[in-house]
Amino acid sequence: MVAKDIFALEDFMDEHSKDPVKAKFEAEGNLDFEAICSLVEKKLEIDWNNTDDASKQLKLEREKSAIIGYEKDVLFYKEKIREILRQSKLEDADFPSYYQDIIEAVFAELYGLAGISPWAYNTDEKYKSSSSAKIIGDRIYFLIDGRLQLMPQKINKERLLKLKRALLLATPSERLSDAYHEVYLRNGIRISIYSGDVVKPNQDIIVFRKYVIPELSFEVLSERNTFPKEAIRIFELMRKVGFNVIFTGQVRSGKTTFLQTWQRGENRNLEGLAISTDPETPWHDIMPDTALMQIVTDGSGLEELSKSLLRADNDYVLMEEMRDASAYKLIIDIITSGTSRCKATVHDGSALDLPYRMASEVVNRYGGSLLYTIKRIYTGFDYVFEMIQESDNHDHKILKAIVEYDFDSENERCVARYLCKYDFEKSIWIWNSDCIARKLEKYPQGAKEISEIRVLVEKLASGRTFDDWRFEPDYRD
Repeated sequence: MVAKDIFALEDFMDEHSKDPVKAKFEAEGNLDFEAICSLVEKKLEIDWNNTDDASKQLKLEREKSAIIGYEKDVLFYKEKIREILRQSKLEDADFPSYYQDIIEAVFAELYGLAGISPWAYNTDEKYKSSSSAKIIGDRIYFLIDGRLQLMPQKINKERLLKLKRALLLATPSERLSDAYHEVYLRNGIRISIYSGDVVKPNQDIIVFRKYVIPELSFEVLSERNTFPKEAIRIFELMRKVGFNVIFTGQVRSGKTTFLQTWQRGENRNLEGLAISTDPETPWHDIMPDTALMQIVTDGSGLEELSKSLLRADNDYVLMEEMRDASAYKLIIDIITSGTSRCKATVHDGSALDLPYRMASEVVNRYGGSLLYTIKRIYTGFDYVFEMIQESDNHDHKILKAIVEYDFDSENERCVARYLCKYDFEKSIWIWNSDCIARKLEKYPQGAKEISEIRVLVEKLASGRTFDDWRFEPDYRD
């Protein structure tokens, strides 16, 4: 019987006496962290080189699974690392302070997300509420307390390329040569990679977006000063009536959280369909007892499904992150077929400009009349909620305005009215009571709720007014 080789640090150092690991062996007999990582990596390579082709293929699969966070494969590598460190008497060696322990540190540097790992897996309490992290060149940033902060850890060019390759290996549909990639980790983190000709030399960019599950209630949003507490009852009544609503705003403006909060209080007995461009919102966790189907697609994929989705027997539809003509056309077709309680988000800054933008893209792609398409938007959607984030504190989201869409059929005019506006100088919301009433014609079954909304808005208006609260855009084909 051949005795199984036992790894010895001394033998390893002799064998690699001319490589950087030897050079990094410090005078007091300790390896620095970078050398420890190199040692572990080489030891694992030695083990794999002594295996057959099937085992080598399994190694590649495990590496792909480990990088995107499959627990079984993560634990496999951590156990391997633990054993090598134990044999080498390095369990108590120093490691960077931003990691929890040396095993986690070595795994992150060799098979994980390097310096992003503490943020991605919430190893510190402050990371649990952080929704964004970035790598720009060799620098790493975390969004903490509403501000993007430069972290002490760095990532060198070689490690960044290895990380990029590992992420793309886990997503076979992505090609390394492409300038832009979008991939997902097992825990739902969305990763956008920019490289090649679209970035400056040695300034590749990787953006990580984490879905932070908030407490989804109007009360919590009010406590965060997103909107006044007096608006809570108004929103509850609007939801009960079943208005079709859109939430607009820039990235991280709070529009998705507002939609999720609005939807979470929806009638659980109704059947819904959620269509999104990425699997960011886990509706099965937010509303586990609701028959809410989730479809993840966009562009040509959404076009292929459109006819079947229009025939689907749903009480309402959610459209998350509408971004192209196929999404705009589908939601317009749905809301103008008589479907209510629809909710959507879109990356846009102005409720007044949105109908023209949506209609233009639909007409450019599918043909038809621009004016007629805009009219369908004004008759189908009821309210647009404009969101914004405070420039000095990205954690503070503000309801900038609520705009009511209406179509004056007698005069053939599109009408937009501000139901509410935020006064940035006084930090207050100003309300307009000359709204809501016309919705009775569209929602007669909600007469009681609409009447109560009018009373509440009149109290909030209390004589305060603002200029330019009513618009009749002069659209032309």
